[in-house]
Amino acid sequence: MFSPVKLGEMTLNNRLVLPPMSINFGVDEEGFVTEQHWEYLKARAKHGPGMIVVGGGAVHKSGLDLPRMPRVWHDKFIGKLSRLVEELAPYESRLGMQLLHGGRQAYLAEKVAPSPLPSLGVVREIPRELTRNEIQDMVLAHARAAGRCKQAGFDFVEIHAAHGYLISEFLAPLSNLRDDDYGGDFTGRTRFLLEILEAIKQETGPEYPVGVRINGEDYIENGWDLYQCLMLAPILEQAGADWLHISAGIYGSFPITIPSMYAKHGCFVHLAKAVKQTVQIPVICVGRIKDPRQADAIIANGEADLVAMGRAQLADPALTEKARKQEFSRIRPCIGCCKGCIDRALALEESTCVMNPEVSREYMLGELKPASQSRRIVIIGAGPAGLACARLAALRGHHVTILEEQAQAGGLARVAALAPGRGEINDMIQYYLAENKRLGVDLCLGARVDQATVQGLAPDKIVLTTGSLPAMPQIQGLFDTEMEMHTVLDAFEPSAPLGNNVLILGGGVAALTLADHLAQNGRRVVVLNRFDHYAPEISANDRTYLRENLKRPEICLYKRVVIKKFFDNGLMFEAQGQRHLLEDFTDLVLAEGMKPMLEAARVVENLGAEVFTIGDAKSPRTLLDSQTEADELGRSL
Repeated sequence: MFSPVKLGEMTLNNRLVLPPMSINFGVDEEGFVTEQHWEYLKARAKHGPGMIVVGGGAVHKSGLDLPRMPRVWHDKFIGKLSRLVEELAPYESRLGMQLLHGGRQAYLAEKVAPSPLPSLGVVREIPRELTRNEIQDMVLAHARAAGRCKQAGFDFVEIHAAHGYLISEFLAPLSNLRDDDYGGDFTGRTRFLLEILEAIKQETGPEYPVGVRINGEDYIENGWDLYQCLMLAPILEQAGADWLHISAGIYGSFPITIPSMYAKHGCFVHLAKAVKQTVQIPVICVGRIKDPRQADAIIANGEADLVAMGRAQLADPALTEKARKQEFSRIRPCIGCCKGCIDRALALEESTCVMNPEVSREYMLGELKPASQSRRIVIIGAGPAGLACARLAALRGHHVTILEEQAQAGGLARVAALAPGRGEINDMIQYYLAENKRLGVDLCLGARVDQATVQGLAPDKIVLTTGSLPAMPQIQGLFDTEMEMHTVLDAFEPSAPLGNNVLILGGGVAALTLADHLAQNGRRVVVLNRFDHYAPEISANDRTYLRENLKRPEICLYKRVVIKKFFDNGLMFEAQGQRHLLEDFTDLVLAEGMKPMLEAARVVENLGAEVFTIGDAKSPRTLLDSQTEADELGRSL
């Protein structure tokens, strides 16, 4: 991974790529990049990835993918783009711009596309079909945008022809129904991309590096596929592409473009490997690659020439440097939750990261500063919020002790990680435990949390992160049944005495992942959700994979449930206008939300120390919320 590689006339000092990502920040209301954007990039560039691609620069007003994405459709934007280049100039990373037109997936009321067909997911409005003259305008828009990038000082540009955006729409039979020479057969559907590449080369000169990002698979029926990609790759090489960046998926496909923790690491690498057999130019791979040792092996095995690690570098900006030093245990891991990054971007909010809430705030936070005076900090609770807060407080020079009544650290995250496909949640806990050990934090497991114990530590400040417990739903007749009753936390334990037929009351992520867990262990499960939506607290990408897991005969899901009556071995309920009777069930699991644990608050009263409460101990919240709160408190203690 740390060997040099040449892309056209450009040499990189290593093969790690920070790929373009939709972050939806660092661009003002008029479309100019701001300090927020370049400080985010500098936080990563100073650690030395070989290549950084700014994503994605909108080449035309009709193609704006997100409100806060860089614009490159007018000369007036060159000045601020030059400033971004200047800010990153001191670092060795090569800096480029991705050229993007959102097509039918753009976040605009009026969209354009090769054919008047709506996107299959996320945005659904019917686009207007481009005329032949407009297609030529779009070719010219890409070329002129590339020229502006060169003028601004970018080392290269990369054409975005993947992920179901405009060029990708021209490539796929599913989205291109044209009967002119920009549609129909393979030659017609690839014409638009090839004309763009040719026009850019004419605009920038043949020596200016230009790459192309294309899908190896759309993963949708009648979409672009690997067979067509392998036909196109050598044509692009012959047309002057200096590298190919192979990705996958479009809005509405499965697997999806930005896969969650359920997808295997390196899930799209096989596509790059196949393309690499057809061309001599370098090939970049991508797809849930979070461990630099895996990246190194991919290159060593000849599967790709460079490796894109996007979310991994959101989670840890210093990943490149830590990998170079082989400090693998110190790399802050992406857990594949998609909650802070793409979920927020698609909600038109600023992206951030569960593992790294500093993302988007680099320009405000700067380097972590030591505390003006070292204090004794006692944190009660070793869940994610407590561990994260302890790490930051220790980094700032405080003496930190964590008291945890349980024999294991991790809190609810430890239980969440027991569910199928969600084991990477435990990566977060293991990272914090290793970091806190390295920083000298005293972790006391199985500790007695009483007033004498806390007072004996003479704390200056106390942080309560004791988490939450399952709430008890108020449903008439709930306690009249003879079914065995369990909380969702108890039901996850391997020793839980559950029978073969289980009812789960709840529709959140805890209820659904428990259903998956129990079904994979041979039980029949019915989930009764009294609300409108399933697992609203997790990201859409994560939920998509989870819902796919639940498509199995052992699991039945109902929502908008109204329970009418409990029986000794079942119940009667209505759901969406239909009445149902469930019988022969042995166990009932309560998974309808959580309530804060408040006992520790009474323990620390009147000890003379300043007390802070964060995370679920304050009120049940998402992992993103609790980690952000822990980050902010750790910086201020």
